[in-house]
Amino acid sequence: MRECMASDKLILRPVGVGDRETYLAMANAFYHSPAVLHSIPQSYLERTFDEMVRSSPYVEGFLLENPAGECMGYVLLAKTYAQEAGGLAIWIDELYVLPEFQGRGIGTQVFEQLWQRFPDCRRFRLEVEPDNEGAIRLYKRMGFEILPYGQLVRDLGE
Repeated sequence: MRECMASDKLILRPVGVGDRETYLAMANAFYHSPAVLHSIPQSYLERTFDEMVRSSPYVEGFLLENPAGECMGYVLLAKTYAQEAGGLAIWIDELYVLPEFQGRGIGTQVFEQLWQRFPDCRRFRLEVEPDNEGAIRLYKRMGFEILPYGQLVRDLGE
């Protein structure tokens, strides 16, 4: 693959039906990386893809491409309304940049384009592993703050 320079214009292209293999390969790589606590079943990845391409109001995904059409990663968004924020809240559920494109300003461009694409969004939210120092630096540089409270979850399984 050609090196992507910070000057390359990032294209956020909505995930489409023909992107299944590409998306699933990257999602698998993400869930087998140090950026996550544990992997998830393949069926979860497949369900997420199916939901994205159905034009779901809940989940939206974009492939990160350079002008040459090379895929550099993906971003997965979950949408909700947050009374606390006073409107639309978008959870940046996953941001994955392929290793060969990391450290080249792609993450910054993703956030800048998300701000432009969703001007009515009142809150963007994400989570990060505490030892993912590079991601934390990026997120703070983009204006994210660490929340002073914990989160709880109750998974209901497959």
